[in-house]
Amino acid sequence: MQRRDPAGCKDAGMTLPALPEESFQRVLCVVAHPDDMEYGSSAAVARWTARGIEVGYLLLTRGEAGMPNPPAETAQLRLAEQQAACDVVGVTHLTVLEHPDGVLVYGLDLRRDICREIRRFKPDVVLGVGYDVETPFGFDQADHRAAGLATLDAIRDAGNRWVFPEQIDDEQLEPHSPRWYLVPGLGGNATHGVDVTGEPLRKGVASLEAHAAYLAALPWHPAPAEFIPMFARMSGKAMGVEHAVLFRAHDLQAPPAFPTDDADDTDDTEDTGD
Repeated sequence: MQRRDPAGCKDAGMTLPALPEESFQRVLCVVAHPDDMEYGSSAAVARWTARGIEVGYLLLTRGEAGMPNPPAETAQLRLAEQQAACDVVGVTHLTVLEHPDGVLVYGLDLRRDICREIRRFKPDVVLGVGYDVETPFGFDQADHRAAGLATLDAIRDAGNRWVFPEQIDDEQLEPHSPRWYLVPGLGGNATHGVDVTGEPLRKGVASLEAHAAYLAALPWHPAPAEFIPMFARMSGKAMGVEHAVLFRAHDLQAPPAFPTDDADDTDDTEDTGD
């Protein structure tokens, strides 16, 4: 997808703009595990649902490999905690697939399932996860990378009537092309932000606290009320607000950005991924 990022505000000293959420009607968030949305992004979700935007979560696994308990017991526990987290931020549409946790495989099966949910939910925004091996916080987990890349490809798949045509012919779904693709902004690559000061941030913290049993199995894990506001405060500086969640936003309906003779070689506001 070769498109121009919808903001040129990454230069030092410039304030990141807010996402054009006034145009959002439905947002589909695609993640690998229960709790993945709760590490910051759920605060933005709380703001959106409070403004009447419909948000759906698609979990690709049940998180059964994430605790020392037997997998079936863990899956049941983590899904109950995820439902509680959804309730906190106003998400009423939760779909959970049963791809194996810990060994999620990028491929046609995963793309097909994500494509189906895009065609079913018809979002104008898809929020995915990054697919880079290395992040500012270390090497990313394998399931996250598989989920991120499959989501990116499924967005294109969903709009093509001849990709997974059985969903259209047999399941009575229709092709659908979201307008926006969002991933969390990390390492200075964010283009937009969401002001989550106040109630959205409080709900974001509470949504992670809803994963109480999971967090209790991680004795090294910091308290959500300590680190979620800390990172939101750091992100807020990029927007000029108290607390924010940052994203890298791609407008998938923007004209392709072709280089020009007088293009500045240092300009990095174009998305060159294809």
